[in-house]
Amino acid sequence: MPSKKSARLGALTVAAVCSMASTVVLTSPAHAEAVRIHDVQGTTRMSPYAGQQVTDVPGIVTGVRAYGSSKGFWVQDPSPDADPATSEGVFVFTGSAPKVTAGDSVLVTGTVTEFVPGGAASGNQALTEITRATVTVVSSGNAVPAATVIDEDAVPRRYTPAGDPAAGGSINGLTLRPDTYALDYYESLEGMNVQVADTRVVGATDAYYGLWVTVKPRENRNRRGGAVYSSYEAQNTGRLQIQSLGPGAQFPVANVGDTLTGTTTGPLDYNQFGGYTLVASELGTLKSGGLKRETTRKQRGGELAVATYNVKNLDPSDNTFAQHAAAIVDNLNSPDVVSLEEIQDDNGATNDGTVSAGQTLKKLTDAIVAAGGPAYAWRSIDPVDLADGGEPGGNIRQAFLFNPERVSFTDRAGGDATTPVGVTKVRGKAALTVSPGRVDPANAAWNNSRKPLVGEFVFRGRTVFVIGNHFASKGGDQALHSQFQPPTRSSETQRVLQATALNTFVKEILAVQKNADVVSVGDYNDFEFSETVRRMEAGGALWSAIKSLPEGDRYSYVFQGNTQTLDQILISPSIRRSCDFEYDSVHINAEFNDQMSDHDPQVLRFRP
Repeated sequence: MPSKKSARLGALTVAAVCSMASTVVLTSPAHAEAVRIHDVQGTTRMSPYAGQQVTDVPGIVTGVRAYGSSKGFWVQDPSPDADPATSEGVFVFTGSAPKVTAGDSVLVTGTVTEFVPGGAASGNQALTEITRATVTVVSSGNAVPAATVIDEDAVPRRYTPAGDPAAGGSINGLTLRPDTYALDYYESLEGMNVQVADTRVVGATDAYYGLWVTVKPRENRNRRGGAVYSSYEAQNTGRLQIQSLGPGAQFPVANVGDTLTGTTTGPLDYNQFGGYTLVASELGTLKSGGLKRETTRKQRGGELAVATYNVKNLDPSDNTFAQHAAAIVDNLNSPDVVSLEEIQDDNGATNDGTVSAGQTLKKLTDAIVAAGGPAYAWRSIDPVDLADGGEPGGNIRQAFLFNPERVSFTDRAGGDATTPVGVTKVRGKAALTVSPGRVDPANAAWNNSRKPLVGEFVFRGRTVFVIGNHFASKGGDQALHSQFQPPTRSSETQRVLQATALNTFVKEILAVQKNADVVSVGDYNDFEFSETVRRMEAGGALWSAIKSLPEGDRYSYVFQGNTQTLDQILISPSIRRSCDFEYDSVHINAEFNDQMSDHDPQVLRFRP
């Protein structure tokens, strides 16, 4: 058996290989001596036996996964060692339905591999497995090893160590410190039978029968039961994903703020869709927290209400029009201007060159009237086919709805997908050269991404410039639970360029008219504390008004149990200085399992 020192040296070697492939298999000499599971797991994230054959590894089967692409079972040694860094459980990958049951005492012979869910390019951590296994059942009906209790006292406050610079920032080769770092603690339990009790739901049940709970009831909790992500250091260490070894139909249908009462028990897995996951053989009982969808107040006569709402790839074939209409009419109280994101073209994802979205917008505005709302007019610009990213063939774009009984739109001809909007002076005031128009569409910052849509609106004789945005997505970023710490946010590069271009345009308006009212709204795909927002705010041109809310209410999205901000409304100095504005993040989607979109709309009310 290798010493702990040699195990660490071996792990560093494996870490280098792991960066090149999703499954690590080395050609080290076979090691046929008696090996226990804690030897296989070792004291780092990478097994000292990776790529080697191990023989007759003993343990008790704790759970069996007979579905999906990762069929196999978990086995745990009932005789643990004294080192808290070494896990006593491991996953045995079979590829087909396993022929063992929980409680079987087995001897496993096979090859130790390090599998990276999502592939090496994802940056995810590796899952230690035994593959190509031969299994001998020694006896059946044995007691499953007692579950290790995961609770707020067990999970450290610090999330992760910094990665080793010599290993490209990877934490794979670092000796686990489960008493210091949350990610190390979870890794030290990888594959083991674990248990949580009376946990609050912080991420609603999704379409794949998964939800998120926290074992730390007070960690960054807000008034609606979420776990707020308020900085890059607020990772919420108590979060765990819960899935089930049983039928999906029996999985709890939960909202944020609900509770899984009693105990939830099963092996601790690791996957690409959230990292450490308790795969439950026993699920707690769902207790409703009674969460209700919010309704914002109606704007007063002298207030202009501007909203932003991501309607999630809306096209004429969808069955969500009535729901979206009810949300706009009832929950948002029919804002004067609604900037929409993810309006698809008239045949959705069909990739045939169609770019017009008139049918999509008419169907939505008709549904709003049917829901008792105003007869909104709309303005939008069709993109160049396949040039703006999103679902291939869908040609998503921003669009303005406005209530002509409350606000008028200043049409200036000439705006199209490729013509940049300019700023000029008309009777001493700022004006757009085209309206609606697109901001700097030839700028490389907008490659394969949505170009901002800007229009002139008039409310009670006062011009208001509204800019609708949908910045580049976070696709490709390394996860919070990545093996690379801190994780790389590669997508931020493009958003920072987009933010800079938007800031430049707003400054052009303010250079012509210092007190111009500019409202920049949308799905920025970034946080209120991000560099993206700092670039938009540079020089005082804009300010993210969501920061006027209490910290616990600054969110529009829930991702992997983190309640966070992606959608925002930024305002120019004239609006901010007046202190006569009110911001509301209207929580109707992100916290609910039956969401019509994954984003919450935002509303700003102010007196121009």
